[in-house]
Amino acid sequence: MPEFFEVLPPNEARAVWLAQVSQRAPVETVAAVEALGRVTAQAIYSPEALPAFPRSTVDGYAVRAADTFGASDSLPAYLRVAGEVRMGQAAPVAVGPGAALLIHTGGMLPSGADAVVMVEHTQPFGLGEIEILRAVAPGENVLQVGEDVVAGSVVLPAGHRIQPQDIGALLALGLVDDLAVRSLPRMRIFSTGDELVPPAARDLKPGQIRDINSGTIRALCLRAGAEARSLEIVPDDADALYTALAGALPDADLLVITAGSSVSARDMTAEAINRLGAPGVLVHGVAARPGKPTILAVVDGKPVIGLPGNPVSAMVMFSLFGVPAIAHLLDAGMPLQVRVAARVAANVPSAAGREDYVPVRLVERDGEQWAEPVFGKSNLIFTLVGASGLLKVPLNLTGLRAGAWGEVILF
Repeated sequence: MPEFFEVLPPNEARAVWLAQVSQRAPVETVAAVEALGRVTAQAIYSPEALPAFPRSTVDGYAVRAADTFGASDSLPAYLRVAGEVRMGQAAPVAVGPGAALLIHTGGMLPSGADAVVMVEHTQPFGLGEIEILRAVAPGENVLQVGEDVVAGSVVLPAGHRIQPQDIGALLALGLVDDLAVRSLPRMRIFSTGDELVPPAARDLKPGQIRDINSGTIRALCLRAGAEARSLEIVPDDADALYTALAGALPDADLLVITAGSSVSARDMTAEAINRLGAPGVLVHGVAARPGKPTILAVVDGKPVIGLPGNPVSAMVMFSLFGVPAIAHLLDAGMPLQVRVAARVAANVPSAAGREDYVPVRLVERDGEQWAEPVFGKSNLIFTLVGASGLLKVPLNLTGLRAGAWGEVILF
């Protein structure tokens, strides 16, 4: 095997890879209150207008706007209080000329009224009368029928990740059950290496290390809206790796393998993937650091990722490729990343033609955001624990000088 296939920039590699992924998560139905974070499988339409009746947006008096024209502090209008609109009930009477009804925020506007005067702009006058100290226009302080949502309109589009406010909107429309959403993509995660032992292992033998990649990748999967069906350690054996992958493929939407993707005499990941089926490995090497030896493959329309065993590389590369793959499986489009601009606190070297991702800690100095590089050996997970995010050095730059502005992708 050559050392690397043609190394591609991350964006190009991702596009080439996902273009071959035909797999999509199946559709299921859930209750609205259980739908947080799920992705809509089809557009959701409003079965009714909201609000269903004109209602007041303030505490005050429902009036005919014409009866208040010209009213001011020095020349108030005088109206008779004909009753009160109780919450959850229709008005007991209509509002006629020279009359007003006490109304509360959210109350149903009585017939005959076309505006509401805020209670702060009124004051009692005699028995059963009020002074209006400010005129209102027709429709003022009133929410009209369908002003929030029109009947038959799209409430949530297909491919939308449901947020807490979306759940409230669905409940307001009575859309309580049977929401069509994408099932959580099923992930199978494998860590390869004779040196690996489970994280709970004690009394490690010389040369053994705990497997941390599986747990880290699982956490990223959960945050991206997938579920990790199993975490498995596989020895450095070609047949064992192929057997594990072949057994997992039928019940998985995405396979992730960590370690074994740097090209060496013991590299078996690409070979095992190609044995699984077509088209196999599409990308072996991306123009990025850390994570150059990443493998991107497709088998039977399903995405397969081979990540470096380096914990930092594995986490960074899964964020660049695994998270978008999960969004692709959910038909949700590319996930949004929170990015901030910050000044670089120290020189950050790079190489033209390669994207660098440098762990940084954000601090504030004199009202500006600064990114302090968290330097350390590339395989130390604690360089990420102490960081706020990753400073991206673009492909076309040979580095960033101290004081220059850069883009930080927050964790």
